[in-house]
Amino acid sequence: MRCSWAEGDAVMTAYHDDEWGVPVRDSRALWEMLMLEGFQAGLSWRTILHRRDGFRAAFAGFDPEIVARFGDADVERLMGDAGIIRARAKIVATIGGAQAYLRMAAEGEDFAAFAWGYVGGVALRGDGETLAAQTPLSVEISKALKARGFKFVGPVICYAWMQAVGMVDDHWAGCFRRGAD
Repeated sequence: MRCSWAEGDAVMTAYHDDEWGVPVRDSRALWEMLMLEGFQAGLSWRTILHRRDGFRAAFAGFDPEIVARFGDADVERLMGDAGIIRARAKIVATIGGAQAYLRMAAEGEDFAAFAWGYVGGVALRGDGETLAAQTPLSVEISKALKARGFKFVGPVICYAWMQAVGMVDDHWAGCFRRGAD
């Protein structure tokens, strides 16, 4: 058995089975997922996931060193890219997110250590019956990210990110992935 949200769409099923809730410890990969979660705001994860390859192409493989240097011409290029969500504020937030990520690194703050520090390096486990939209911890992380210059990192986005990168195991009770990592 798997979580019901992953049924009926091959891409969503593969994402659930292979990625969702698997602990991610790589700083760049954590940043990429946070940026993708920001694009989800007001949309479904299915929409983002089906365009993930387009996002990766448009944002130089989510290389923060490259994305941080994007300028106005890049924003306009991205606004014309049908392979991504063409929301100017989200595009600009991703560029700013790359700059914030690099500032953290320059100040000696590893993004993975920052993220995983909130859970003591060990995934939290949900009750297997309910899914929260946000938690006091996601509120705290959201505030910390905003203080570092990130945008589109509200508490709901942060909680979805925490679930996606395995900081929280929110697989349903009975799902074969629950507790697997």
